[in-house]
Amino acid sequence: MQPLNKNIHAVILAGGTGTRFWPLSRERSPKQMLKIFGEDTMIRQTIKRICGLVSEQNISIVTNERLAFDLNLHLEGIKRRKDDFKIIAESIGRNTAPAIGLAAVYLKKNNPDSIMVVLSSDHSIGNEKAFIDVLKKAIKSAEKGNLVTLGVKPVRPETGYGYIKAGVRNQKSGIRKVEKFTEKPDIKTAQRYLESGNYFWNSGIFVWKVSAILGEIKKYMPLLYSGLLKIEKALATKNERKIIEEVYSELESQSIDYGVLEKSNKVMVAPADIGWCDVGSWTALDDVLPHDDNGNIIKGNVVDIASKDSIIFSSDRLVATIGLKNMVIVDTPDATLVCEKHRAQDVKKIVDELKRRGKEEHLIHKTVERPWGAYTVLECGDRYKIKRLAIKPGGRLSMQLHRHRSEHWVVVSGTARVTKDTEVYDVHPNESTYIPMSTKHRLENIGKVLLQIIEVQNGEYLGEDDIERIDDDYNR
Repeated sequence: MQPLNKNIHAVILAGGTGTRFWPLSRERSPKQMLKIFGEDTMIRQTIKRICGLVSEQNISIVTNERLAFDLNLHLEGIKRRKDDFKIIAESIGRNTAPAIGLAAVYLKKNNPDSIMVVLSSDHSIGNEKAFIDVLKKAIKSAEKGNLVTLGVKPVRPETGYGYIKAGVRNQKSGIRKVEKFTEKPDIKTAQRYLESGNYFWNSGIFVWKVSAILGEIKKYMPLLYSGLLKIEKALATKNERKIIEEVYSELESQSIDYGVLEKSNKVMVAPADIGWCDVGSWTALDDVLPHDDNGNIIKGNVVDIASKDSIIFSSDRLVATIGLKNMVIVDTPDATLVCEKHRAQDVKKIVDELKRRGKEEHLIHKTVERPWGAYTVLECGDRYKIKRLAIKPGGRLSMQLHRHRSEHWVVVSGTARVTKDTEVYDVHPNESTYIPMSTKHRLENIGKVLLQIIEVQNGEYLGEDDIERIDDDYNR
């Protein structure tokens, strides 16, 4: 196997919340961190796919500040070294142009002529060998100063994707000059593009030199470039996070396609027959998952009779369906989605409404992974909440206190070491302890088996943000 080129870097964009995949996708557990298809989560699949081309230490992941810690925790299981997968946190989401520019500024420190391969964290690639092969061709073109985008040959008149019109073809590489970009067309225009043979779907996968993309940002997005210069000067100083926050709050939200690629004369398209799918909504699963004899995609604890062309997901409970046609049914422990397939894009409106009503179901699942283990909300009512905590051997929660609630812990299995103010003691199975409001406390698993605890919270406010951390192993 040839050694990996140290000048090639992968930048994975992972700041999206996947609202069109609700209720499976939540703000704190978005679709890129879920096993929607395949045996691993989407972002882990993306990382494993690109590791044939770049080293793990040359992979950067751009995400939002709120998700950065959870994402880092999610990737611990596939890290081989401590410095694998650099997380670059945006203080606020500002679309792909600022995100790519921010990553480019970080990479510029080491080598302004290094190559960036920009990927989305939630694409499906059916032919990974062909994917790596076309990236190698794109890299050779990028080394000449071109901005290269991977173009996917349309297989249907799709109105949900952007299109690229390709010009003259390089006989050796197959890479073609881009004549123009077209945003999502109507169905008649999409049919005409399909028939012409000169149009490609815009995959959102890009390859270019760091210096080349920054040069084009300077030319076509001067305000963004000015902000990136401020960030560049602040890198590795004590003001780094503060400057990023200040700059990002002033930036316009803009895509790299609209801000740069549609204006630049350096853009090339590399035709990519790679089994690509932009998994943007539930109906996209028709392109990536197997169907039964009636055209259904069925996953989980489902009993179906005589349904056709439907998508039915169950996380745990039994879902029974009869005679559905072109429907989407997704059941999770705390929310169920039922909609017609052609309305799948409108799932985002449900998430917007949940936010407006202050409902937690847009934010987190009942079971939430933490660095020390996980917790599951079993029941929630007026002034009380019941959780099941599962703490890994050696894991411990932060030293913390709550201003608005007390907690009662009952040990189900394992041995809990409890710190309550200055007192330290052990609690065994079928024993319990009480933590009054505004009392400093810590819970840890000192044993070799999983510690399971039933926690009963009581108080006037039971939100997850009522935590004052005094000491934390995980630097939250």
